[in-house]
Amino acid sequence: MIAAHHKDIRPVRRRDRARSARTPGLRVARTGDAVAGLPGSAAGSGYHGGECRPPRLPPRPSCETRSPPVTTVPAIDHRATGYSPAHAYWLARAADLAYKDESTIAAEVGRWGFGRVRHHRTTFRPPFPLEDTQAYTMAGDHMIITAFRGTEPAQIRDWLSDATTPPWPGPANKGFVHYGFGEALESVFPEVKKTLAEFRDNGQTVWFTGHSLGGALAMLAGARLYFEDPNLLADGVYTFGQPRTCDLTLAGACDKAFTRRTYRFVNNNDIVAQLPPEPVYHHVQTLRYIDSGGKVHDSMPLLGGLADRAKGLTADAFAPASDAVRDHSMKKYLAALEKNLS
Repeated sequence: MIAAHHKDIRPVRRRDRARSARTPGLRVARTGDAVAGLPGSAAGSGYHGGECRPPRLPPRPSCETRSPPVTTVPAIDHRATGYSPAHAYWLARAADLAYKDESTIAAEVGRWGFGRVRHHRTTFRPPFPLEDTQAYTMAGDHMIITAFRGTEPAQIRDWLSDATTPPWPGPANKGFVHYGFGEALESVFPEVKKTLAEFRDNGQTVWFTGHSLGGALAMLAGARLYFEDPNLLADGVYTFGQPRTCDLTLAGACDKAFTRRTYRFVNNNDIVAQLPPEPVYHHVQTLRYIDSGGKVHDSMPLLGGLADRAKGLTADAFAPASDAVRDHSMKKYLAALEKNLS
């Protein structure tokens, strides 16, 4: 391990004050969307995309006036545990944002109404297969989210496929975790925990999220936070394309402690979600399966799921063009979750 460092960025606090008190938190719209109460919304003023009338003049008889379809993006309810499509969508957005640079992250979370953000990063030396562990923690008046960055499947192919990788003790000595995941989390967890204690000055709810390796780290961060201090139970842990992370003992303890708080999304043939191999490593619950058509299911359909997954199987699951690698893309997860908002 070479170095660990963090950086605070504090966007202008007026963004926090501008948020609606009823549904605080993530409220930024996609292109073409309108969110009630969003600061700077152009709804009801000036030109609208697709219209051709001049300002302050009635439309010409020969000019058709049409506005594009307007979709309201649900805001996240910081007070609610349990599954909701809005939680899934916005936490996926936060997980995807972890792949951006620090300035982009700071600007975006400011638009979402979070007044504070701290970046966490630790770099490693070979032969450890990861270059670094990266995450960020953003805090608003009502909720705090920590998002962990993932990695490309090819970078950790051998690591994930090797069932002989030595174990790492689980949090509070509950079972064990994959060595690589344990080492990666250990490098940033003390700083993440310190940041949560510092930022949580208003009883904010606490959430973890991540994609790929980041999903494993999000799950382990939530588990470690709680099992080391039972007063610190995360309100939600949402992961996307998470690999199998721990043994059956820790998985069972997490399932019991995080009932209706942990949701693990798997997109069809996502190869990373199928590794490391069983029976040494296991998944935590609760599964949300995305089929080849982008529909989210409460569980994987037994027979229909096998046929659905068989559609894209190839001889080399790690080939860049394989269905198993394409299905791991965060863009695919986001597209499906956005589709399931309505």
